[in-house]
Parts: sequence; C-alpha cells; structure tokens
Amino acid sequence: MNSVTEYLTFNVPSRRGFVNITSQVEKIVQKSGIKDGLCLVNAMHITSSVFINDDETGLHHDCEKWLEQLAPHEPIDQYQHNRTGEDNADAHLKRQIMGREVVVAITKGKLDFGPWEQIFYGEFDGRRSKRVLVKLIGE
Repeated sequence: MNSVTEYLTFNVPSRRGFVNITSQVEKIVQKSGIKDGLCLVNAMHITSSVFINDDETGLHHDCEKWLEQLAPHEPIDQYQHNRTGEDNADAHLKRQIMGREVVVAITKGKLDFGPWEQIFYGEFDGRRSKRVLVKLIGE
C-alpha cells in the first residue's frame, strides 16, 4: 500500500467563489503512479469547502443564490459569532452545507467519476490563502 500527500493553495480574490480543481487533482493522481485506490480531497480551513458537482455556470449561480438565502452575509449583526469581531459567520454555515471533503475512487490510474462529476473548491470567506489536502492511498 502506498500513500501520497500533497497540498493545493488557493487565494480567491473575492469573498465567495467556486474553483474547479479536477485537473489539479488528476495531475497528482497521475504523478503518484497509484492505479487502484482512493483519493481524499479536503479543505483545510473552516470557511471553505470541497464538493463534487457539475461544472455548469447556471448551476454555480443557483448554488450561490441558494447558499446566500440559507445563510445571508448581511446583516452581519444577526450572528452571535460576529459579535467576536468577525464578519464571517455565514461562511462557517455555508461550509457546513457544502461539506469538508470528497473521496473519489482511483481505478486504472484515473479518478473514477460518474457522468458530469467534477471536484470543486468552494470559498466562502476569501481574499487570503487557504490549503486543500490531497491524500492518495492505494497500489
């Protein structure tokens, strides 16, 4: 059994955004030489997310709108967390909804996706560097 650990770093210039990281993860899988195993991809910050979905602009817009309806950024004083001097309580809640990580099977040296599946980094409190862990195990 082999394992590989790499980190990706993202600095989304806006408060929120979605970044398709599929090709970056695929490069790590290819470089690893692992032919059969599992790939864990997880956000290493409490206000960002990793999730799988379709790479379609309308869907991204719908997700953004839906998340803002569920956990609106403003008014900032609606959240107890923001009384500590923060303004990102909504980002913590959005991360809870979108999730921390994904696990994708590696089959014949490639990520084994269903139709239209792509891996995304979701940023909910951007404008600074944050890491994503990519951990592979297999043979």
